[in-house]
Parts: sequence; structure tokens; C-alpha cells
Amino acid sequence: MPKTDDLFTGVGRRKSAVAQTRIHSGRGTLTVNGKEKPWPRKVTQIFELVGRIGELDAEVIVRGGGITGQKDAIALGIARALVELNPDFRSTLRKAGYLTRDARITERKKPGLKKARRAPQWAKR
Repeated sequence: MPKTDDLFTGVGRRKSAVAQTRIHSGRGTLTVNGKEKPWPRKVTQIFELVGRIGELDAEVIVRGGGITGQKDAIALGIARALVELNPDFRSTLRKAGYLTRDARITERKKPGLKKARRAPQWAKR
């Protein structure tokens, strides 16, 4: 386990997924919910952008949502942790759009409708 001054955290959210990320120096492994996983392409691009690919390990606890929501939540959490690691990364990551929280969530179903916007079929006569 790394020293606490070598540990940087970030929380990412997307749809209903929440990812708590911790990065520290290492050999470039990603651990998601205790299992080692391959790096998603979006996360690899973040490390390439800041020039730290293969230098940092990431431990992620992710809950809720589906595959896409979890992947995007992990990417946002890692980007925020990298900014905590080095504040100079903020402008680079901001310009590339990696620090922007995607606020789109599922629209709720309304009463009288079949889905959020889908109305029952209507017959004129």
C-alpha cells in the first residue's frame, strides 16, 4: 500500500454510476472493485494527454449504472485525481473535455404515458 502523501483521490459520476478513484505511483495497473482490468481507451487517452502512461496505478470502487456509465465515471474520477496530483494538468484536461461532468440522466416516466415521452397510440375515429 502506498504512503498517504503519494495517494490522490477523485470521484467521478455519470448517469447513475459513481466511481471512487485512487491513483498512486506504480507500474500502470487498473484495479476495479478488487479485480485487475484492462485500461478503457478513454482512460488511456487521459494518461497519454498528460504524459504519465504506465507510471501510475489506479484503484477504483464503482457502483451503480451500466458499462458505459461506469467507464465514463472512472474516466472523470481519474482525471480529477490527476489534477489533485498536479494542478498544471487542469487546463490541459479541461480543454480536452475530460473534467466536464456529463449531466445527462434518464428522464423519468410520466403518468398517462407509456415511457418518458411515448404517448399511447391515438385514434382520431
